[in-house]
Amino acid sequence: MLKRLGSTPLSRGGLLAAKTINVLVIEVLQAVAIVATGVALGWEATGGIVLAALFLLIGTVAFAGIGLLMAGTLRAEATLALANGLFLALLFLGGMAYPLTELPELLEEVAKVLPAAALAESVRGALTPGVDVPAWSVIVLVLWAVAAPLVAARAFRWEE
Repeated sequence: MLKRLGSTPLSRGGLLAAKTINVLVIEVLQAVAIVATGVALGWEATGGIVLAALFLLIGTVAFAGIGLLMAGTLRAEATLALANGLFLALLFLGGMAYPLTELPELLEEVAKVLPAAALAESVRGALTPGVDVPAWSVIVLVLWAVAAPLVAARAFRWEE
């Protein structure tokens, strides 16, 4: 498929931007449906839901960049295997399945520079009344959202 797209006037950056925008649009539609359902069932939005949504969009750009980097540089089979492994590692190191504070100190410091922990801490801080969003999490999240798509665009290949 990439070979065929490579023969069109579509640039690498154009393809990567289109894929990322596609993911963002789908994510926004899903979020609207989830929030609407929650409100219909009696949920009251507390905390900074708009700020949390902003963090989710920034995180989406970061993770889309990582995914596109893998898809544009690895064979399809390797991409699938690495994506599944990376998902599990980031789930564990992201503070979602296991609190960051419970990790060994060195592993906690490594986890804090990964996008999953930065996203989880940013969203958690935004949605929890009386809790500040950690500055480190926003900085790390934005750095990943800028760097991952740039590296993906530079390293992307149309052919395996």
